[in-house]
Order: sequence, then structure tokens, then C-alpha cells
Amino acid sequence: MDQLQKILQVKNQTTNSADLYFYGDIVSDWWGAWTESDQYPEAIKNFLNGQEGKDLNIYINSGGGSVFASLAIYNMLKRHTGKKTVTVDGVAASGASVIAMAGDEIIIPENAFLMIHRAWVDTTGNAEELRACADYLERLDEGILAIYKDNLLDGVNEEDIRRMVNAETWLTGAEAAQYFRVSTGKPINAVSCISEQLTQYKHTPPQITATISKEHQSTEIKANDSLDEQKREQLKRLVLQGLTI
Repeated sequence: MDQLQKILQVKNQTTNSADLYFYGDIVSDWWGAWTESDQYPEAIKNFLNGQEGKDLNIYINSGGGSVFASLAIYNMLKRHTGKKTVTVDGVAASGASVIAMAGDEIIIPENAFLMIHRAWVDTTGNAEELRACADYLERLDEGILAIYKDNLLDGVNEEDIRRMVNAETWLTGAEAAQYFRVSTGKPINAVSCISEQLTQYKHTPPQITATISKEHQSTEIKANDSLDEQKREQLKRLVLQGLTI
């Protein structure tokens, strides 16, 4: 069984519904999926091709990742014809918060988190190139804000959401329900969310950061063990060519 098939294993599938899990980073493609929990657009496309018309139970515990991959997955889920029930099992941060907004029903427990912020990128270049990059990021921000706006409660000021996005805001389920069309679920024993993304944010809650270092070491070992032979061979070739990844 290849890596793509492993990622696409369907849990609790019936004739009427199926479960979909976002329990890792959101990445652009198979090469970027270093663990079986990472998701990417092609994997979701293949998953949905086998679930036409079914209701989806979507579970999220992700620090986010690629903005383009997140937007692509959001749009694919929005086009899906079955009812989509999203449950945030721990955290839906950054791009994962965008994916959460694809739900017809969104449930965030009192002790789970929704994080919204502006798009960002690591880049190099001259003054003109950096200005162009900044303009591009601002257009991305507007696209993401449009998704959040579609899910606002009546009477919520859009400028309040913009300020929250600008500040990198972490909302508990109860706080998110004050702004978005989400239901607040009862507190749960949240599953640890192990994500490279969570180490890069400015205001990650301490209850999340407290477990990152310890769990990250374990996840690195599991990720290395889960690489299939094809990816191992690709990695060897890159190392021999003197390339960095």
C-alpha cells in the first residue's frame, strides 16, 4: 500500500457518511507530507471522489500550513453535496481555520481553539520584489477574510474580525461562538496537536506550547519510520546532489 492510499484510509464509512481527519499540517503535495497525518489537496480530491453525496464528519486538530492548499481544500469541501459537520478536536489554526469554515455545522468545544491571522511568507528579493510580495499577501488576506465574513453571525462588525486577524487571535469555542456561526461543544480531553506551524506563531496558548517540545521528538521518529521506500530513495538522491530540503 503506497503513502497516498495510507493517507486516504476512510474511517467509519457507511452508505450515507464518512469521516475525514485533519490531524497534521496542511501541505501542498505528497512530497510535503512527512507524516501520514498531513493532508494535501490531491489526497482530499481523491477522498471526495469516493464519497459523492455522502455526509461528511470532518475532525480537525491542525496547526495549519500552506495557504493555497488550505484554500483549495476549503473550496473542494464547499462543493461537496453532502452535509459537512466540522468538529475541532483540539485546534484549528491558520489554514485549518479556513478549512473549518467549509462546514455546514461547526462545533468547537469550550477548551478547543480557533486561530485566525494574516498570511505570511519567508522570502528574499530586492525592494520592488518585496513590495510586490507584500501586495500579493494583502490580496490573499482579503480572500481569507471573505471566507470568515461568510460565516459571521448577524450584527458582527467585519472590522472587528479584521483587527483580530491582524493581531493573530486565538479563540476558545465559547469566544468563537460570539463572532462565527459555530456551536460550542462540551470540554473534551483534547488530543495533542503536533505541528511545525505551532512553533512559529506569536501567541500560541501555553496549554498548547507546553506539550510541543516533548511530543515533537516522538513525532519526528515516527515520521522517519513512516517514510516509504519511494520517498526514501528521493531523499537519498537529493542528499547526493547536495540539495537542501
